[in-house]
Amino acid sequence: MNSRVHGGLTYNDFLMLPGKIDFPASDVITETRITRNVVLKTPFMSSPMDTVTETDMAISLALLGGIGVIHHNQSPESQAAMVRAVKRHENGFITDPVVFSPKHTVADVLDIKARLGFCGIPITETGSLGAKLVGIVTSRDVQFESPDTLLCDVMTTSLVTAPQGVTLAEANQILRSSKKGKLPIIDDQGRLTSLLARSDLLKNQNYPLASKDPDSKQLYAAAAVGTRPSDKDRLKLLVEAGLDIAILDSSQGNSLFQIEMIRWIKQTFPKLEVIAGNVVTREQAASLIAAGADALRVGMGSGSICITQEIMAVGRPQATAVFAVAEFASKFGVPVIADGGIGNVGHIVKALALGASAVMMGGLLAGTTEAPGEYFYHDGKRVKSYRGMGSLEAMEQGRPGVSGKVNSKPGSTKHAPQPSSKPHENAATSRYFSESSVVKVAQGVSGDVQDKGSVKAFIPYLHVGVQHSLQDIGVRSVARLQDGVKEGSVRFELRTASAQVEGGVHGLHSYTKRLYA
Repeated sequence: MNSRVHGGLTYNDFLMLPGKIDFPASDVITETRITRNVVLKTPFMSSPMDTVTETDMAISLALLGGIGVIHHNQSPESQAAMVRAVKRHENGFITDPVVFSPKHTVADVLDIKARLGFCGIPITETGSLGAKLVGIVTSRDVQFESPDTLLCDVMTTSLVTAPQGVTLAEANQILRSSKKGKLPIIDDQGRLTSLLARSDLLKNQNYPLASKDPDSKQLYAAAAVGTRPSDKDRLKLLVEAGLDIAILDSSQGNSLFQIEMIRWIKQTFPKLEVIAGNVVTREQAASLIAAGADALRVGMGSGSICITQEIMAVGRPQATAVFAVAEFASKFGVPVIADGGIGNVGHIVKALALGASAVMMGGLLAGTTEAPGEYFYHDGKRVKSYRGMGSLEAMEQGRPGVSGKVNSKPGSTKHAPQPSSKPHENAATSRYFSESSVVKVAQGVSGDVQDKGSVKAFIPYLHVGVQHSLQDIGVRSVARLQDGVKEGSVRFELRTASAQVEGGVHGLHSYTKRLYA
């Protein structure tokens, strides 16, 4: 991987040599550390792009062992609401439940169901946590009731509760045996202190790899912010919503703006994990590590919709970038995330072998059911819009007087997410340092990608694919893969253009490429 000898390399420029198989693929452990303090069961992250990651993607990826990074090309309030939805999706003890009083109405319950997706709500005397519990309202209680009906007339008052101090395992057992949907936790005076939900028990059973905070048992939430003064106010809202990981979103991370932002975050929110970037050289990485970054995002111009290398003549082939930065950052215990250039399972494994702790995917996840936007048909194929955050369309999002709707010509963003809030500072222009430029220079394109189905089927395919690849290499975990590279027991080999042709499908008149079933 010496760039002075071979120049810059992409993932397609080399292969990994096979090892010895003496274990089943299911034994392979894909657990990885994506920041100094956050460990995931799978090395998958979704990119903070407005055609890739919003609430549905973030929740689904977290349930499947990865993490989705919510984009910031929207108002701070809208982004905070998405973070809050992720955090409320799965809990252990819910320490800040929605609580109503007997004087609230059925309309209030229906509003919570519409906004937050649930309607099992405890009722206390004053409508606040810490007051005496008097009942609970569920979906069955409010069915067929007038919106003006008071909750005291429909709430259930015969309750199954658990005492404060009960362990999570004990509370779960009470919930199982009671067959109730919610279990209020009360103190010795009958005052509500927290809540447990049956739906979380089912999620634990259905999603054993879920990415959760070990203390709160809530799903991890990650979101992107910029490095401008207004982003400090945005970040405060996100932290209030429960944010665990902040990603500083910039095409070139080695800037005074980002260094100062990292220092401010570490002083203001010392427990918040910060992923800095993007970087492709050791010198860039050194500046951000010294500022206090908990992880680095590596990649510049390697994404399928990115034209930075072409237009700006700046960047680095992704395989070389990942190897150089990961080798340097590992000396300081800082994980790196390979962002861009991931097109298949093989690319994921190569990125991990080169030292990345995880891969960040945009185009590979665009077009899935959980990606923002609606499906439409283009040349007879069912597709969704996908655009780079450096595209002119992304740079125009949220401007006063500019509609999110554009024409329906091929490659347009007709079906990209529509603005749902007031005009806001544009994330794309700040990412590419072009807020004040009269002429906007695009560093990305807009297009569409074919329907890939749900990530709930696609991510398990990627996970099993990585397990089988590591089995072929002869290693039982991501950690062992990276140790093997350092020791020389896991080897790389360059391949020529002819070898790349040979390694793909060739010699057929026609074929169908089905990746999983």
